[in-house]
Amino acid sequence: MNYSEDKIKVPRFNEASGFYTTKKRSKIMSKIRGKNTKPELLFRKALWKEGVRYRVDSKQIPGRPDVSIKKYKLAIFIDGEFWHGYNWDDRKAKLKTNRDFWIPKIERNMQRDREVNQQLREMDFTVFRFWVHEVKDNLKTCINDVMMYLDLEKYTDKKE
Repeated sequence: MNYSEDKIKVPRFNEASGFYTTKKRSKIMSKIRGKNTKPELLFRKALWKEGVRYRVDSKQIPGRPDVSIKKYKLAIFIDGEFWHGYNWDDRKAKLKTNRDFWIPKIERNMQRDREVNQQLREMDFTVFRFWVHEVKDNLKTCINDVMMYLDLEKYTDKKE
């Protein structure tokens, strides 16, 4: 893989580095889940209902997609708006506290997403990335996008 951007350096989040967090904020942040979030479960349940069988957080695939189907070389990510920089230019301006940590942190996450997308494309995978709000507000559309891709792939498999 040839990725041209220099990796963004994210400072450690601790008081020694000049970042301060309250007990209340720490408790809130500890509740944030990395996998099996409500939007992921909602999406997976709808996909299962359509008869699609998949893997969850597959370690064999770069980026550990939330949902993957190796047979069709498909990787699906459900990205949280804050962590993956949805509408980043507007949001970045609104960050009030610990900006020196959060801006590089989120920009590095965005950079890592681009790196993973590139890696997967080089492996001939198709990548779907849905925002959490898309899954919550337009689940049918998200599932439909995946189903259209799978139907197309099934059709080309039979043709060969």
